[in-house]
Order: sequence, then structure tokens, then C-alpha cells
Amino acid sequence: MATDQLMALDLLAAVVTTAAWLGAGVAAALRRPRLALSLFAAAVPASLARVGSVFALSRAGWWFAQEKVTVALPLLLVTGLVATVLAGPRLALAARRPSEPGSAESPAVVVPLLSTGYAAAAGLVVTLVFGYPATWSMALITVAIVATAVLVTWRPASVWRRTATAATTVTGLIGAGLAFLPAEATDTGGGMGHPAIRDTHGEHEGHEGLGERGGPVAVTSLRGPAAPAPGGTIRRYTLTARTATITLSSGQRVAAWTFNGQAPGPPITAAVGDLVEVRLRNADIGPGVTLHWHGYDVPSGEDGVPGLTQEATLPGREFVYRFLADRTGTYWYHTHEVSDRGVRMGLYGTLVVGPRSTGVDVTVPVHTFAGRLVFGDHDQPIDQRVAPGTPVRLRLINTDNTPHRFTLGGTPYRLVSVDGTDLNGPGELDRVGLRLPAGGRYDLSFTMPPAPAGSSAPVAVLKADDRTAAVRFTPTMESTSIAPGAARSDEDTSGWPELDLTRYGTAVANGDAMPFSAASRFDRRFTLVLDRGLALVGGRPMYAHTVNGRAFPSIPTQMVSTGDLVRMTVVNRGRETHPWHLHGHRVLVLARDGRAPSGSPLWLDTFDVRPGEVWEVAFRATNPGLWMNHCHNLSHADQGMALHLAYEGVTTPFHGTHGG
Repeated sequence: MATDQLMALDLLAAVVTTAAWLGAGVAAALRRPRLALSLFAAAVPASLARVGSVFALSRAGWWFAQEKVTVALPLLLVTGLVATVLAGPRLALAARRPSEPGSAESPAVVVPLLSTGYAAAAGLVVTLVFGYPATWSMALITVAIVATAVLVTWRPASVWRRTATAATTVTGLIGAGLAFLPAEATDTGGGMGHPAIRDTHGEHEGHEGLGERGGPVAVTSLRGPAAPAPGGTIRRYTLTARTATITLSSGQRVAAWTFNGQAPGPPITAAVGDLVEVRLRNADIGPGVTLHWHGYDVPSGEDGVPGLTQEATLPGREFVYRFLADRTGTYWYHTHEVSDRGVRMGLYGTLVVGPRSTGVDVTVPVHTFAGRLVFGDHDQPIDQRVAPGTPVRLRLINTDNTPHRFTLGGTPYRLVSVDGTDLNGPGELDRVGLRLPAGGRYDLSFTMPPAPAGSSAPVAVLKADDRTAAVRFTPTMESTSIAPGAARSDEDTSGWPELDLTRYGTAVANGDAMPFSAASRFDRRFTLVLDRGLALVGGRPMYAHTVNGRAFPSIPTQMVSTGDLVRMTVVNRGRETHPWHLHGHRVLVLARDGRAPSGSPLWLDTFDVRPGEVWEVAFRATNPGLWMNHCHNLSHADQGMALHLAYEGVTTPFHGTHGG
């Protein structure tokens, strides 16, 4: 059984257990012994089922079961054992003699049953409200709350009640006090600095670490060059952020935040060696605006994170970004100030670094405006006419907060690039679905097929989410047949299986060609457990999206040194998908749910961590600076699921927070 299914099963077992124990106690108090006995008989196996589900979850990973093993189950088992011993026999006797008064509703029956119900409910609350990790504070407060509930139910002699109440109060106060102990500000990942950088074979070369060449380095000094590489040119763009009303292809008008009055903003293109220079101006976006180059590893001072690498560009002001185009691929840009709202409203655009395809090259950013799925600025299918035999490269960019599923019917194709990195030996695909994470990019490649004689209908159709035609490819001339074996362009795609990227493509034959692997010696190891729970977000209590039980800006900063080989374990023990995105670095996927990729090496900058999944990824720390590391469902980041990764020796003059 998959981990997400085990989590759902455990949640169901916890709810049934709580309801059965509380129901048995209430039925006993209402003098309905037979109903109470039936519920008691259900509560005991439900409790044992909860033990089994927790055990199964612990085998999937300690992250999924920690608070259950250390807090919830001990409370349930202790109170359940007492209830079974004290209340069980009396309840059975009362059920056989229902006319005999006083046995079923006696405190010796009702209090143990309700106490076990309180304990079961507390365990459920711990998981849903507090989550990971279990702490002494959480444990003591939970015990105090359960004990208080028991004392309210049980009315012993006054001296014992006063003593028990005092003990419960002290326990709760100790737990509350522990909750306010300051957390560590940084997480070193088990490393203590790294004075040398390694080459691709893991050997040390003489290279001093950042910050060891004469003191701290300000992030504002980590900027792009002023000139292109030899043979390159300067590509200058001006983007003015302003509110505007845009008109979609259907004629629908939408209030938007735009670059140069359009959404998406103007496409930015460059060739390797070019210097990209973008002048950002803010006309009237009140909260401010920045530019983040999603997936492109620019110098940290060009990364566009307000409060960390720059101040937000407020109305009437401007900021100039410069970076060298040093890697080909499909990328995009977007604001990172109040990014959840800003990107949704339209502050985004495409970045493509060539060389472009010799045939037809189509870039399609996918976005949701006013509840309508929009491809570029089209909320109706894009009609693309292509001569048969022409190579086509289709670049898909998901600019939404949630994943989209894409299918291409009517022609076989290859998925040649993911997140701007070409795959090794991509095989031919047909009748499969492609799940594209929020923020991710896929490049599809195919040869335009011919159409049946006399037909003017599209022969290839890209669909989004199995229902919306996004791009229709139609031949520019008639032919006699369509490609054999290809799916029909109008075929129902909802039943097509999803492509497993970790099994697609060809593994590198010579492992030594890879810069590192799962067997390498790592300098830093970080674990990020993604969940929901009560936490402070910007000083305000909130039911937040959390990382290791905390929310931004209270999550410890991950510290690395230049040259470190860093391994990250990302665990999703929640019930929502989290597209994880580290700024400034590509990560190599080492494993998903304990299984190493068997296909092409996967270098990603955004990867979907679905409920119950555990991803192991790694990167070499070769881009000094201060970086965001966050969920790219930007509403989740806004609600706490974001943290910083910092290189030792790099400082910032800004206030250090970030408008989600």
C-alpha cells in the first residue's frame, strides 16, 4: 500500500477509534448498556487497527509516525488498557442485566471509556493541528489537556481533585513554557564549513571558500557582468509593471497586473554568450515588484527576492538586472514580491535561451485567469499550421500554482528536455499523460505528420487536463496518410497512463561521467518535512504550511559553504502536493520513495512532492549567495512554506523577510 493510502487509512482508524470510545462512554452514561457494549467491542479492534496503521507508517519513514508513536499511541494504549480492565467486565454485566440500575452509568465505567475517547481525540488533534515534529512541549500540553478533561468528567474527593488539578496545571505550564524557547536560527546540515571546492570527480582543488578571502561578502556585490562573452551581444529589454485590462482571444476582458500592458509579459530570448539586461520599471503596482528568473542560475544579486537580495521596486522606481546567458533551455520570469497574488494577476513571462529549433518552435505558458485556462494570451485553442515533415519543438511552461496534465494526440513524440536540461536518450512516446509541476517546463519534439487526403482537420492536438485543447497542429498541405500507430488527435485521453520520469530515457552508461551520485560523500544533509499545523507566520498565529513544524520566517536557515556537496531529503506528510523549488541551483534526483531513477539522469529546479512521497536530491554549492528554498504553490509559500539557504560569509543589508 502506498504511503498516502496508509496515511488516509490511519486517519480513518483514528476517527473511528475516537468515535467508538466516546460513543461507548456517552451510551453508558445514558444507561444504554447494550449499545455501550457494542461500541466498546468496536473500539478495542479499532484501537488495535490504529496500532497496526501506525506501525506500517513507521516502516515508510519515521517522519510519518513520530508524533503517533511518541504521543498519540501511548495515551491511547494506557487509557484503553485501563478502560478494558475496569469498564469492560462491568459493561458486560450491565448488558446482561439491563434492568439492574447503577452498573452501566457508574463512574467506574463511564470515566475510563470517556478518558480513552479523550486520549484518542487528543492523538488525532496532535496529528492534524500540530503535526511534525513531536516535541516535549506538545507532549506535555497534550497530556495536560487530556488530564483536565478527565478531571472535569471525574469528581473525586476534593483533596485528590485539588492535587490532580495542581499537577495538571503545572504540566501544562511547563509545556507552554517549552513552546516559547527560542529555536535555532541556522541549520548547518551536519557540516562545519568547506574550504575547498571539488572537481566533477570529487577530488579537492585548491580554492578558498567564500568569506575566507577577507571577510563577509554582501549579496549586493554578487551581480552579473557588464559585458557579454566573446561573440555574444547585449540583449536589452525594458519591462514596465502596471495595472491594465487585457483581452483574451475569446474577447473576455480581465483586470490584470502586466508587464508592458500585456500578460504574459514580453518574451525574452537570448543565445549562449549574450548578456541579458532587463530594466524593470514600476508604474503603479502598489506592493512593489521584482523579477525572479525561474530555473536560471543567475548571480544571487540578480535573483529578485525582496528583503533578501534587493528591496522591492516600488511605484516610480526601477531596477536593472544583468546576467550572462550561459545555458540553453526553457525558463520563465515572474515577480517575487507578494508573488502569490502578483503571478496570478499576470506578472510573468517566458525566457528562452537558444539556439532555437530549425523548424517550428512554439512556447506555451499555461496560466489560469479568472477561472479560465489560458495558453499564452489565448483562452481558445491556438491553431498552428505546419508543413508535414517539419521538426516541431513545443515548450510548455506551467505558471500556475498546481500541476497540469498534458497529452499530445495524433503523432508520436519525445520529451527531450525537463526544466531546461536535455534528457539522455529520450524514447518515443504515444498515449501517455505528462504531469507538469507548478513552475516546471517540458520541451516536446516531433515531426509534423501528414493529413489524410482532402482533410483540413488538425492531425495533432495538445490537450491540458484531458479536456481543454491547447494547441492544434494542422498541415499546410494535403497528403495521403497519417503516421501509423499514432493516437487520434480527438481521442479521449483521460485513461492514458502517466509517464514516470524516473523511468524515462536512458541511464548514463559510464557512472563516472556524473559529477556525483547517491554513493558520494556529502558535506551537508538537510531534511525538510512538509506538513500543516499551528505556527507563527510573520508573527501571526496561523494554521500554516510548515517545514519541520515551523513557518517562515521562523524556519532555520540552511547554511552551506562554497564547494559543499549537499543532500536534501524532502518529505510530504501532508495531504496536498508541494512543488519544491530551490533558487540558484539545479538538483539531481537521487531517489523517490527509496527507488533510484533508472532512466535519464534528472536535473530539476522544481519537483512535485506528492502526499506520502520522499524525495532525495543533491546539488553542488557553486553559486554563492542567499537563496529562497520554497514550495512553488505560491499560496503555500505565502502561508509559511519557505526558508532560506545561505552560503557562509554572505550578508544582506535588507530586512531579511520576504513578501510571499
